[in-house]
Amino acid sequence: MLYLISTPIGNLEDITYRAVKTLQSCDLILCEDTRHSQTLLSHYGIDKPLKSFHSFNEKSKEDFIIDALKNGQNIALISDAGTPGICDPGEALVRRCYQENIPITALPGPCAFVAALSLCPFPKDRVQFLGFFEKESLPRLLAFPGITVFYDAPHRILQTLALLHQHDPARNICILRELTKHFEEHLLGKPQDLLSHFEKHPPKGEFVVICEGSDLDFSTLSEKEHVLFLQKEYHLDLADSIRLAAELRGQPKRKIYQAIHKKNE
Repeated sequence: MLYLISTPIGNLEDITYRAVKTLQSCDLILCEDTRHSQTLLSHYGIDKPLKSFHSFNEKSKEDFIIDALKNGQNIALISDAGTPGICDPGEALVRRCYQENIPITALPGPCAFVAALSLCPFPKDRVQFLGFFEKESLPRLLAFPGITVFYDAPHRILQTLALLHQHDPARNICILRELTKHFEEHLLGKPQDLLSHFEKHPPKGEFVVICEGSDLDFSTLSEKEHVLFLQKEYHLDLADSIRLAAELRGQPKRKIYQAIHKKNE
């Protein structure tokens, strides 16, 4: 059995009894950084073999892990902090377990994405998660009718906020920094408000950023009008505009393409 075990994102006491018991009983623990994880394991008196499993070696170690699981070993997968497979190693291994019919389960617990959502005052009826923010994700963020959640780093957050201010200065943003840690901070405001804050207080730590949804009503636009809007507003090519329109409208990409093709005939 492969156990996906969530570990604290800051405070070492944020771990479940079940997680501790499972870590104590497993044959092997996979972790991103053995030195980092040893601090947590030592805190709870857990003495089990550790093997590094991170983004640079996970593919090369996959066969070894699968063979061990097939031979009846119980293996735990943890990340440095939070939930394995969510912006952390594990996704490919989980996929392989499904392919090989190997039993797998998750022990729920800390996740910065979920903790930040619970602290955010925005409506949560529709949510998208972008992982670590990339500039290419901006159109998807700006056009989405629900809230958008993503992670960001201290050396990039000013650039991200400047980009949001440039394209949508009226957008409400909630930033949650250093969750569960001593210097936890919650900030709410427009992009310029937050830029001003971090210009006075240099950004440090780990960031979860939550952006309020767009107030644009795409239901009033035809498929073609929607695609043309995305092309003009966000400087996307036709293929990307069709892909994004299909995602936002909850329709197959082929349907959007065919609607545009027929109307252009």
